[in-house]
Amino acid sequence: MSLLSSLLLAAVALLLGLACGVVLGRRSAVPGAASGAAPAGRAVSDAELSHGPSLADLLLRVFRSSEAGLAVLTRAGEVVLNNPRASDLGVVHAGVIDPRARAACRQAECGGVPVEVDLSPLERRGREPSAVVAQVRTLGDGYTVVEASDTSDAVRLEATRRDFVANVSHELKTPVGAVGLLAEAVLDAADDPVAVNRFATRILKESKRLGALVTELIALSRLTGAERLPELSAVQVDELVAEALARCRLSAESAGIEITVDRPSGLEVDGDRTLLVTALSNLVENAVAYSPPEASVSVSRRRVGDTVEIAVTDRGIGIAPQHQTRVFERFFRVDPARSRATGGTGLGLAIVKHVLANHGGHVRLWSSPGTGSTFTMCLPARGPDAVPAAVATTESGGRT
Repeated sequence: MSLLSSLLLAAVALLLGLACGVVLGRRSAVPGAASGAAPAGRAVSDAELSHGPSLADLLLRVFRSSEAGLAVLTRAGEVVLNNPRASDLGVVHAGVIDPRARAACRQAECGGVPVEVDLSPLERRGREPSAVVAQVRTLGDGYTVVEASDTSDAVRLEATRRDFVANVSHELKTPVGAVGLLAEAVLDAADDPVAVNRFATRILKESKRLGALVTELIALSRLTGAERLPELSAVQVDELVAEALARCRLSAESAGIEITVDRPSGLEVDGDRTLLVTALSNLVENAVAYSPPEASVSVSRRRVGDTVEIAVTDRGIGIAPQHQTRVFERFFRVDPARSRATGGTGLGLAIVKHVLANHGGHVRLWSSPGTGSTFTMCLPARGPDAVPAAVATTESGGRT
C-alpha cells in the first residue's frame, strides 16, 4: 500500500477536502503515509477513521476508478498494480505490460524525467480505443507508473479539422481563381463589348458563389462552435414554411419546378425562427436543384407524438444507399458537376443537421435512386395536438 500512498495521497486529500470541506493531512498511523510527516490543516481523527474506510482503502478506490489507465511496474518490468482501465486501454494484457510502455519505463528510470509514449493499438479490435497516449514517471526505489488516456476523440477531431481546412481552402480557391482569370479576360477583351458582357456575367456568378460560401461557412462555424445560440421561442410552423418557400420562389420559378404545400396545421415548435427558416429553405433549395425541369417538390407538416415533422420531397435523381450516410458531411456532393452548375456550396445539408441538433431534433432521409428523396426535419413539438392531415394544395414555382 505504500506505493499507492506515494502516488495518490495528495490527490485523494484534495478530493476529500473538497467533498468534506476540510483539508486532510498525512498521518503516520495511516498505512503508506510518510513516517513523521507533520499534519497539514485538520487531521482526520481516529474516531472518523473507525466509522468508515481507511485512507488506504480510499486511495485504492480512487486508483481503481480512475479514468486514466494506471499501472505500477518494478525495475524488472513486472506489473505489481494496475486498474481495470489499464486493461481496457491495452496497457496491461493478461498481467503483462505493453512492450512500448516497458521501454518507456526504462527510459524514464534512466533519465529521471517523465516520458510520453504512444500506446495506440497496432491492430484495432472491436470497440477498443484507436489512440492511446501514456505518461511514464518514476516513483523512486525502482518503481515506475504508467498513466494512459484515450485520445481517440482528440485525434478524430484533429483529423476533421485538417480535412475541413483543406476542403475550405479548395472550395475558396476555385471561385477566387475563376474571378481572377475572368478579370484578365475582361481586360484582354476591352474592345469587344459582347465578350466583356459575357465575362462580367460570369464574374458576377462566381462572386455570388463565393459570397454564399463565406456566409454558410460563418453560419456553420457558429452552429458548431462555442457561440451561444439565441434564446428559443415559440415558432409557428406554418409561418416557418411560408417564409422558407418565399426565399426559394425565384429559384423554383427559374427551374420550372412546381411546389405543393399541405394545408396550414397550426403546429408550433420552440426554436430560433431565423435558423429554422434557413434549414428548411436549404432543404427546399436542395430539392429544386436536384429535380429535373418541370418536376414537382412537396412540403408537408404533421405531428407524430411529441415530434413535429416537416418533410420536403422531390422526384429527382435520388441518392444511392452508399452515399446516404455522407450527404450531411461538409462539402460532400453526390453529383459535383451538378452542384457546381447550380452554385451549390456543399454546406447546406451540414447546416440543416447542426441547426436541428441544436434544437434537440434531427433530420431523417429516405431516398431511392431514380425515384427521389425525402428529407424530414424532426423537432420537439409545442402546444396541443396537431389537426388531422389535410388535402394538399398545389402551388407553382415555389409560391406560398
